[in-house]
Amino acid sequence: QVQLAESGGGSEQSGGSLRLSCAASGYARSLNLMGWFRQAPGKKREGVAAIDSNGITTYPDSVKGRFTISRDNAKNTLYLQMNSLKPEDTATYYCAADPFSHYSENYLTAEYYTYWGPGTQVTVSS
Repeated sequence: QVQLAESGGGSEQSGGSLRLSCAASGYARSLNLMGWFRQAPGKKREGVAAIDSNGITTYPDSVKGRFTISRDNAKNTLYLQMNSLKPEDTATYYCAADPFSHYSENYLTAEYYTYWGPGTQVTVSS
């Protein structure tokens, strides 16, 4: 089993930055794919960043150039650096992970992830 715990959420003004962290415990070294998802009230959960065990990353156009995902395998920790924040980035952010390999076009699809953290709130004011 793997447990994920996010931290680093909070409130920020438009244009500001936040850095989220996700600590993995349990059989964390078995994780191949890790990602960040977000869900705003009344909206579907969407993938905002993913990284595989080879360091290949993927982002949707909505955050490309503003968000950066990284992982420290020695610390079993996943990060999401969010810059140039916008009010539409307001959501609950979830860390997710999966032990299996997937096609890269599926990296931002929630159904391909087995493990999920409880989420952390990010609020961006204008």
